[in-house]
Amino acid sequence: MAGHVAGRNETAERPVGSALERAGHFVWLTARVLEQRRFALHFLDGDADALETALLAYRNEDDGYGHALDPDLRGPSSQPLHAVHALRLLDEAGRCGGQRVERLCRYLTAVSTPDGALPVVSPTPPGHPRAPWFPATDRSSGGLLATGPVVGALHGNGVWHAWLFRATDCCWAAVDALEKPHPGEALAALAFLDSVPDRARAEAAAARLGRLVRDQGLAVLDPGRDRATGVGTPREDTEEGFFAYDFARSPESLGRRWFSDAEIDRSLDFLTGSQQPDGGWPLRRRPWAAAPRMEWRPVLTIEALLTLRAYGRPIA
Repeated sequence: MAGHVAGRNETAERPVGSALERAGHFVWLTARVLEQRRFALHFLDGDADALETALLAYRNEDDGYGHALDPDLRGPSSQPLHAVHALRLLDEAGRCGGQRVERLCRYLTAVSTPDGALPVVSPTPPGHPRAPWFPATDRSSGGLLATGPVVGALHGNGVWHAWLFRATDCCWAAVDALEKPHPGEALAALAFLDSVPDRARAEAAAARLGRLVRDQGLAVLDPGRDRATGVGTPREDTEEGFFAYDFARSPESLGRRWFSDAEIDRSLDFLTGSQQPDGGWPLRRRPWAAAPRMEWRPVLTIEALLTLRAYGRPIA
């Protein structure tokens, strides 16, 4: 009997069907309500109200977001990186505006530096766990990693706020100063450049950034060959590196111009083939605790599906 039950459980862990069906099985089996609502919104004609309601559970009285919305930052305290995730979800739900974003901008103003930059990590009460690659200090200077995606999301939705003017200038200065970016900085810069209103300046800055990404080997261009030689794996917290699709999540991104059709196709082939037997996509950074690993995988699964669909790859 025990062997029979184990066999049934093993079957349940190995869904069959299309990539979307297998991913859906994984999401319903493992994901937080938030990611279940996000999956339903994008792939099952789900309700944007339901996603926004799920997101509200992470909002704090200071108008920021906490409670491990970014799974690598545990504890209830609001953090700028949680705001990055919140804005992405509000954008996907078509709710990135009005009083909800005005309140979030008040929080961002309060935690930013005088020049408008957001810290990667704000001070939190002792005892709140966080991933080891985040600074364990009581003060953190501002930078592009959190500021770029936030400013890009706000501009992409036509939001204007007094803080946003300073933050935009700060992002321009940081982007112009990049000489040896790590992949996270390049992605943050790209999130800013994809939506900032000055399109001519953004395109010129993106072209320069793309040359840096390629010249410094930050992207795996041939997954079969480059992963064996370590190209695209410059950080100790990553295991599989960064791929062309990471810098070009959709054909409309400025990052798409950095890669040839063949390079994009190879990266999308690799992304397609990375779906695991349980239906989800793998965590690509070394896990530091069980809960973040479990919570990140549904997020990455949804983002993989969105990327493949944006390029017209079959998922259903």
